[in-house]
Amino acid sequence: MLPGEDGAQLQCGVVLEHLNVSGQATRRQAFRKASVVLGRNEFQEIILRVHDGKVPQSYNLKEFKLFTKFAREGKCTIKLLPENIQVLISNCPPDQLSLFLKTLSIKHQAWQSSKQINGREKLKACLPRSFEAISPLQQKDIQKVNELRSKVAPKGLTDRSNKMTAAGTGQQVKRSRSDCNFSPVKTNPCKKPVLCLPTARKLNKEQAAVLSAVLSGRNVFFTGSAGTGKSFLLKRIMGSLPPKSTFATASTGVAACHIGGTTLHSFAGIGSGAAPLEQCIELAQRPGVLQHWTTCRHLIIDEISMVEAQFFDKLESVARSVRRSTGPFGGIQLIVCGDFLQLPPVSKGKEKSSFCFQSRCWRKVIQVNMELTEVRRQTDQTFISLLQAVRVGRVTEEVTSKLTGSAYHKIEREGILATRLCTHKDDVELTNENKLQQLPGSVRDFEAVDSDPALVKTIDAHSPVGRLIQLKVGAQVMLTKNLDVQRGLVNGARGVVVAFESGKHGLPRVRFLCGATEVLKPERWVFKSGGGLHLSRQQLPLKLAWAISIHKSQGMTLDCVEISLARVFECGQAYVALSRARSLEGLRVMDFDPCVVRADADVLVFYKRLRKERLLMQASMDEFVGKSNKENSW
Repeated sequence: MLPGEDGAQLQCGVVLEHLNVSGQATRRQAFRKASVVLGRNEFQEIILRVHDGKVPQSYNLKEFKLFTKFAREGKCTIKLLPENIQVLISNCPPDQLSLFLKTLSIKHQAWQSSKQINGREKLKACLPRSFEAISPLQQKDIQKVNELRSKVAPKGLTDRSNKMTAAGTGQQVKRSRSDCNFSPVKTNPCKKPVLCLPTARKLNKEQAAVLSAVLSGRNVFFTGSAGTGKSFLLKRIMGSLPPKSTFATASTGVAACHIGGTTLHSFAGIGSGAAPLEQCIELAQRPGVLQHWTTCRHLIIDEISMVEAQFFDKLESVARSVRRSTGPFGGIQLIVCGDFLQLPPVSKGKEKSSFCFQSRCWRKVIQVNMELTEVRRQTDQTFISLLQAVRVGRVTEEVTSKLTGSAYHKIEREGILATRLCTHKDDVELTNENKLQQLPGSVRDFEAVDSDPALVKTIDAHSPVGRLIQLKVGAQVMLTKNLDVQRGLVNGARGVVVAFESGKHGLPRVRFLCGATEVLKPERWVFKSGGGLHLSRQQLPLKLAWAISIHKSQGMTLDCVEISLARVFECGQAYVALSRARSLEGLRVMDFDPCVVRADADVLVFYKRLRKERLLMQASMDEFVGKSNKENSW
C-alpha cells in the first residue's frame, strides 16, 4: 500500500489555533512538518492526533466542522467545537487529503450511529488509555451510515458560503463534478444523498511502479504509446506530492492546461533559452522567478518530446547555479513524461532540433526509465497492433490495406460529422469558419470572461477555448473539459448544437455521440503564469470541431475522426493523428500514402537501448531474488 492510501494518516504542515469566544487566536503552534493520524481510544471514540516528532497532541472528534474549499490545493481546517480549537492543515498531497477527509467524515457518522458510552460508564470501565490507528474505509461503514441516513434526515448541515462540510453528515455542500474525486456523497436532487466507497480508477501494475519510484524520491522518466494513461498517471503523481514544492509544467500551453500547470518556459523564466548561460542565470534570479527555483523540490515536465536538448541542458545549468547546488538539476527531483515517437521539438530553420534524451545531462539527471505498455484508449487488439506498427514507422501490407479501406467508413451518426485532423493551423481555422457560415440561421456569440484582459495573449496560449466562440444550430462541436467521465462527457467528446435555451444567455443545447444531451454552461480554467501569477478564463467548454490541428489534438480521444495525411511534414505526426481515434470503425483516412508514416531513427535507437537496459535490470533482479530464496531455503 502506497503512503496515505489507508486514509488514516497525513504528512503535512499543521497550525494549531486556540480561539477565544470571538474567534480570535489566543495561542498558536505551527509545525512545518507533522503527522496527522486518525485513531480510536479505549472507548472506540475517534481521536485526531497531531505529532511533530516530540509530544503528540490528541483531540476527541465528537463535534467538529470541516472547511474544505481549498482541499484540492492540499489545505483544510478542522474546527473542534467544544474546545474551540482549529487544526489548519496545509501543503498536504491532495489525493491523500481527499481520502483522509472521506475517512474522517464517514467513520464519524458510523460512530454516531453506534451505541456510545456515557461519562459515568467510562469512569466505571477503568480501561487503560490506548490509541490505535483507524481502519481503512469498508463497505460496512458505508452501509451503517446509509441505513442511518434513510431513517433520519441529516441534521446540522450548515452552509457558510459553500465553504464547509458539516460534522456528522459527511455531505459536501459545494456541488462537485462527478469526475471530481473529492466528495464522499453522490448527490441526487430527488433523493437523499447516498454515500459510497471512493471509486478512483485504479493504477495498473506499471503505473503503480512509476508512482512508487517517484515517491521514493528518484528522478523518473516514464514513457508509453498514445492511450497508455500517461496524463492520468501524471495527475495521480501530482495528487501524491506536497503542492507547495511541486511544480507541474509542460512543453506547450495546452498540454500544461490539461494537467493544471504552466509551461516549462514560464516556470524557468529564461525566455527561449537562446541567450548565453550567464544571461539566463540573471533572468532566473529575478524575484518572482527565483522563488520558483528555490521552493521547487519536485518538477514535473509533460510532453518532453517537444523540449529541445539545448534548452534542457541550459535549464540544468541554471538550476545548479540559482539553487547553489552541485547535484543534478540543483537537487530538484525530476518527473519527466512523454513519447519521443510522437511530436518532435520544433525545428529552427533548416537545422534539425535535437531530442531531450540527446542532451549532455540526460543520463546524469534521469535515474529511472520506465515504459507503460497497456493501452487503455483503444480496446480492439487489431487496431492497437496497427497503431504500434505505425508508431515505429513500420507499414505492412495489412496496415496499408486497413487504413486505405477506412476511406469508405461511414462514421457520421445522428447529425454528428467526423472531425478532420489537419497538419496546419490555417487549414483548421478556414475549414471551421467556412462550415459555420454555410449553416442557416443567425450566429450566437459567446465571449469569455478573463481575469486580466491585458494579458489575453498569455491566456490564449494556455487556454483550450477561445476568447470568442461563435455557434449556430447544427454547429459541429467538441468538449474541451471532462464534465462527467461516467457518461462519456470527456475532453474530446463530439457533439452537435441542437438548440439554444431561451433567456438572457441563450446557452447551447448539445447532443453528444455518447447519447447525452446537455445544456452547457461556462466553465473556469485557471492557469499559472510567470512569476507565480494565476490567470483564469471563464467560457463555454466547447470548440468548433469540423476540423482540429494534430498538435492541438494531443491528449484527446476522438469518437469519429477523418484524417488527410497528404501534408504530413514531421516524424510521428501520422501516428499522433491516427492514435486519437477510439476505434478503427470511428476512423476515416483519406489519400493514405505509406511514405508519410515515419519514425525518427535516433528515437528508435533510444527506445531499443531503454528496453534492453530494462530487461537486463529485470534479469539481475530475478537472479538476486532467486539467490535469496535459495539461501533462505537452507
